[in-house]
Amino acid sequence: MVKVKNRYLVEPHAKVKLEKRPTRVKEATNKKAAQQSLIKNLDRLSQLQELLSAEQKHALLIVLQGMDTAGKDGTIRHIFTGVNPQGCDVTAFKVPTQLEARHDFLWRVHNAVPPRGMIGIFNRSHYEDVLVTRVHKTIDAKEAARRCRDIVQFERMLAANGVTILKFFLHISKDEQTRRLEARLADPNKHWKISNADFAERPHWADYQAAYADAIEGTSRRHAPWFVIPADDKTYRNVVISEIVVAAMQQLKMKYPRPTFDPAMIKL
Repeated sequence: MVKVKNRYLVEPHAKVKLEKRPTRVKEATNKKAAQQSLIKNLDRLSQLQELLSAEQKHALLIVLQGMDTAGKDGTIRHIFTGVNPQGCDVTAFKVPTQLEARHDFLWRVHNAVPPRGMIGIFNRSHYEDVLVTRVHKTIDAKEAARRCRDIVQFERMLAANGVTILKFFLHISKDEQTRRLEARLADPNKHWKISNADFAERPHWADYQAAYADAIEGTSRRHAPWFVIPADDKTYRNVVISEIVVAAMQQLKMKYPRPTFDPAMIKL
């Protein structure tokens, strides 16, 4: 059970109105202090990941969701750059394959859940099946609500089996998305990051905001909380997320396992 206290936590069953939640805060203006905090958090995260891998009693699942350009890739790159690659897996959920589409919507997700001793990161996740599908009306609100109930039960089962779940909505403004898309269009070296879908989805901004609000409200629970992170400022975003991850891992009170032999008896 995650008990991280943070002002961006969405309390269970709380009403979610994204338009009333900040995408930028004043603290983000102190870049030097933020960078120092980030370095400190990443150092601690590296230590905790080693403990997680050694003890192998817990797993950590991090879910990243957000509008296009919200910074999911950047979050992964900046926060997890110092961890051991052998102890961290990133899964990006794309459009379901024909085989995946023939199964229930959680079938492909369960296989990607990290085993004990590992950190797993979902770059987009099972929540796409209550977001994109609802916005484009392949499911209705009633079916989306039913799927959210399935997600709550699925995540409860994972938590009961040693998986700590942290879910982050990277909350950016539409103006910030515009600036980021314009920057990519202006830089030929970033054209590979752009797709027609980025622009095709922009007219649906309000629908996505409503779908996200319903999904977050319907699935933020003690065993799998959501955090709505102000993400217009990238450094501040990274600081806040790294603080939450470190705090959650420290609560696990992990210890190095006892050796299976007496090191004092070894003579080299």
